[in-house]
Amino acid sequence: MIKRIVTLLNITLFVFTTAQVTNIENYVQTRVYLEPVATTSSTAKQIETVQYFDGLGRPKQVVNVKASPLGRDVVTHIEYDGFGRQVKDYLPVPQTFTANGSIFTAPLDYASNPSIYGTEKIYSEKILENSPLDRIQQQIHVGTAWSNKPVKFEYDANSVADAVKKYTTTTTWVSEATNSALSQTANYGANQLYKNTVTDEDGNKTIEFKNGEGQTLLVRKVLTATENADTYYVYNEYNQLSYVIPPLASAPTIVPATVENLYYQYRYDGRNRLVEKKLPGKGWEYMVYDKADRLIATQDANLRQSSKWFVTKYDKFGRVIYTGLMPLPNQTREGLQVITNQYVIIESRNSTGFTRNGMQIYYTNGLYSQIETILTVNYYDTYPPNTPSFNPTVTNLPLLTDNASLNISTKSLPVASYVKNIEDDNWTKNYSWYDERGRPIGSHSINHLGGYTKTESEIDFSGMAKMVVTKHKRLDSDTERVITENFTYDHQNRLLTHTHKVDNNPMEYLTQNKYNELSQLKTKKVGGTNSATPLQVVDYAYNIRGWMTKINDPANLGISDLFGYKIKYNEREGLETPDALDTTLKVLPKFNGNIAEVDWRTATNPNDNLRRYGYVYDALNRLKAGFYQNEVNPAAKEYFEKITYDLNGNITNLKRSEGILPGSTTAMNVDDLNYVYTGNRLNSVTDLSGQYSGYPDTSGITIPYDLNGNMTAHQDKGILEIDYNFLNLPNYFKFNDFIDRKGLRSYVNTSYKYRADGTKIKKVHTRRDWIIPNTLASVITEYLDGFQYDTTFDSSLQFVPTSEGYYDFVKNKYIYNYTDHLGNVRLSYLHNGSSIEVLEENNYYPFGLKHEGYNGTLTTNPSYQYKYNGKELQETGMYDYGARMYMPDIGRWGVVDPLAEQMRRYSPYNYAFNNPIRFIDPDGRQGTDWYENNLTKNIEWHDGNAERAGQTNLTQKANGVSISISGGGNNNILNSDGSITKNGETITNGYSTITSLGRTITSRNPFESIVNASGNASLINWDSDTVRGFTGDFVNVGGGFSGISGAGGGTSFEANWVLHGPEASFLPAITTTPSVGAGYNLDLTVNVGNANYTGNASDITRSMLVTNTGNGDVPTGWVAGSLTAGGEIGVTGTATKVNGGFIFGTQLNGGVGLPLGPVPVNASAGVSNTYLIKDFYKK
Repeated sequence: MIKRIVTLLNITLFVFTTAQVTNIENYVQTRVYLEPVATTSSTAKQIETVQYFDGLGRPKQVVNVKASPLGRDVVTHIEYDGFGRQVKDYLPVPQTFTANGSIFTAPLDYASNPSIYGTEKIYSEKILENSPLDRIQQQIHVGTAWSNKPVKFEYDANSVADAVKKYTTTTTWVSEATNSALSQTANYGANQLYKNTVTDEDGNKTIEFKNGEGQTLLVRKVLTATENADTYYVYNEYNQLSYVIPPLASAPTIVPATVENLYYQYRYDGRNRLVEKKLPGKGWEYMVYDKADRLIATQDANLRQSSKWFVTKYDKFGRVIYTGLMPLPNQTREGLQVITNQYVIIESRNSTGFTRNGMQIYYTNGLYSQIETILTVNYYDTYPPNTPSFNPTVTNLPLLTDNASLNISTKSLPVASYVKNIEDDNWTKNYSWYDERGRPIGSHSINHLGGYTKTESEIDFSGMAKMVVTKHKRLDSDTERVITENFTYDHQNRLLTHTHKVDNNPMEYLTQNKYNELSQLKTKKVGGTNSATPLQVVDYAYNIRGWMTKINDPANLGISDLFGYKIKYNEREGLETPDALDTTLKVLPKFNGNIAEVDWRTATNPNDNLRRYGYVYDALNRLKAGFYQNEVNPAAKEYFEKITYDLNGNITNLKRSEGILPGSTTAMNVDDLNYVYTGNRLNSVTDLSGQYSGYPDTSGITIPYDLNGNMTAHQDKGILEIDYNFLNLPNYFKFNDFIDRKGLRSYVNTSYKYRADGTKIKKVHTRRDWIIPNTLASVITEYLDGFQYDTTFDSSLQFVPTSEGYYDFVKNKYIYNYTDHLGNVRLSYLHNGSSIEVLEENNYYPFGLKHEGYNGTLTTNPSYQYKYNGKELQETGMYDYGARMYMPDIGRWGVVDPLAEQMRRYSPYNYAFNNPIRFIDPDGRQGTDWYENNLTKNIEWHDGNAERAGQTNLTQKANGVSISISGGGNNNILNSDGSITKNGETITNGYSTITSLGRTITSRNPFESIVNASGNASLINWDSDTVRGFTGDFVNVGGGFSGISGAGGGTSFEANWVLHGPEASFLPAITTTPSVGAGYNLDLTVNVGNANYTGNASDITRSMLVTNTGNGDVPTGWVAGSLTAGGEIGVTGTATKVNGGFIFGTQLNGGVGLPLGPVPVNASAGVSNTYLIKDFYKK
């Protein structure tokens, strides 16, 4: 039983009180100081927020005091309809002055100012159905153009015409794991499933079917009137997900070859642990757990060939302490699991430890001591022996020591990590240092060559970096290079200036930022040693949704502008049907975030033409065509790409053209590629164009793969062999050296060296010179903490990246890059001592192949090959994204996505969900997603992009076009770099770490971590700890009966509300709670109560309302006391163990009762379960 609510509370809450706040209103005032103060101060640098409430305790206005760049208040207006529902959500409006926290009587008046929102519609709307459920039917976003482009929601039951297949399983136990045989002989009958339909702004439909248990059985993407992309989810008799059937496999019959090549398959042991799985294109993978259910050993198909297991060991706190590879010939998963089931495998710090691979490991090595290769070692709490000393020279903050006898120490903090090279036994050793508040202020990385990279940060009171000094050596004997960076911020910690200095060279201004009153970056001055004379002044523009629309103005480049770029979403200025032979391919305005057109112009050539791409999409938001249009001859069909797909998103045909040749008026088609597959694996590519530009061959030679689905050769490109390490990273390419690679030379091989964490540290590329017979030459590149070397003849340091490009150590100059919204490097320039010089211009086909013929290298830097998406172009023609290498000529990866299960509706080889204009893949792995809660309208970050109950997937990728959602008094913006801005506060997702407002932020739960970021946020939000502390997380009203005299029982019925978290709702759940106990009590009561969950608000679910010891739950413990004197008044306290923490509740009881003891005071205690009768929240 979970008893809930409340402390009865007065909504007039104060944190601080000043004369400026409107004292006749109910409010909550919060100050977060950005500089130290001894007493409450209204003048210190701070983030101040005042939230006003109406008489019913509802927020009605949020004032961010002096939050705008000009120091004016930013106000969010909140209003309700006649039923008390918030159906309009307003954007924050900067005011013309600061009222120092007072309420504004007309907060929307200044919104129409042209510099703010102008004539745009500044609120989003929800159209709710006329029923007690108040379910949303339409969501109309901000912006006048979106007024007639709503997102529509429909709620129904399935029909026979929906033809939803009914899959069943017959599960047996094989090798101590489930083995579910699949069958499908019928469809679901009418009205057996819930059916929810979401239609986006452009009319694209997603239909989700669920059973009565809330399990998603089918997600249907409507492609055309006659074709759907169906993804089925099949559960076995134990309600375990056994199969995921992607769209390409949704055939009328179950074929074994299709199951093998396309299905996701899962098997579990008797403790409900996933022990075997098979992903499309890969062999079976095995997992082994210890007695504490921690993953100890894994083995994929390639490791199985070499009879090795990847092993992870933990300390007593469950922290990973070291990993390695363990040879176990002829050992089965079942056999290894039987052994491991007996133990909780824990290792501890040890003064002597053991030695592996040339490294002393200061831990014990008990069970599975036969680990052959240690790959990584992590140290916590205290520094290991031989840790280098750290003598701060930048910061004056006291260091946190590892002396556990002091009040504060590095206890619980990671202090060191060692990572071995995969291809040899050399190591990289990393150390971290902290200030007394546990904030990292220094690091020291000793590389595998004996050199180092040291960083030290000076941070201010709020944690913002004021100065960062980086010291680097390749070898310990080398001369130390020193990089000094300085940052300044405005009164709300928005980044103003960022300077950079190499050794004793003059200081360079990398950026000088200026913001508009909405806190959007308006102007950025780039480069130069004098703040008054930057190399470039870059102007930015945005639409009402917060989406970037311009980088400078390509239609009107300024006198000194080198590059202009315009992004068009809901407008089109070019041709609607650029291909006169196929008028079905139409470039149309888009309202769902897809990009309709981009324009650009460079100053590389005087009077350069305006260039344009227009884009065509299908109903799955996949790019069907990208049409290049030169303003002189837009119908010439230059540089286009046209693509078709199968249902999984594998490209089946790609057509591509080049630029117009001299003497011609139309462009030549250089690629007409037909793709042939087995499952998702590409078997061959045949080019019907007969041209060797673009894709380099027409023969269609078969492409082989290893057991993990890695492409092991690509002979069409002259790649005879590709070898991989255990991380599935390519470490060796062998080439056909009879193929001319331009310039009378051929390639022989390329080898790579990696650390065990996947970081590339070395590349050796060997080629053959045809002029001097049998002459081989190698180019050696080393990668050390961002410093890149060419060590072919000496240890020549080439460059180090900066926030705006890179510093070229050979030229001793700063090189600056213009990048577009995808991070593509478009134009590089420097100051040559007398003027600005353009080094290089790059323009790309939609899938990333570089245009040829007009944007060639000017003076170049051959060592800097970072181009498309900012990734390094390899000699193979592939781009290295970190986890995988991408092939832009065919628009796909050569290996399976390491996190393919997060995107099971798509081929694990597809790139950026086949929408490379909107999305990028940050590291070649997982798409991470933002979701909108359909009730609260807040947005949340979750791993993967699976459908989630009660939520709408906002984007199929964390990096992409911005999306603005307003609700619950919050304005949430998904930015183009994958971060989220909430009321002006920027937070990144869990996989991407970016520098926002001058501060590097990484957060798995952005709204919990919002107080750790910087900006002008409204820090009092409904799910904040402050509000939760006053309201509780759950509230209930009900009644009950109990009778205990020595021993007895009782029951209660209650209406329960969830107040916080993603499933918060004004719709109650009705529960019943039988209990047993001991003591003295007899009563009939009406009760009201609240409860608090000790974990994060984002983890609160409605399922926490239920406990059932029959399902293995821990029962609720309770204690009650009451006073009876003609009536009864009492209190009950509860404690419930749930996943992730406890729920502690308090309940006030009133009613009638009889004293069963010698005095009119009753006391009892016991345990109880709570069962769900009805949840009105469920759709």
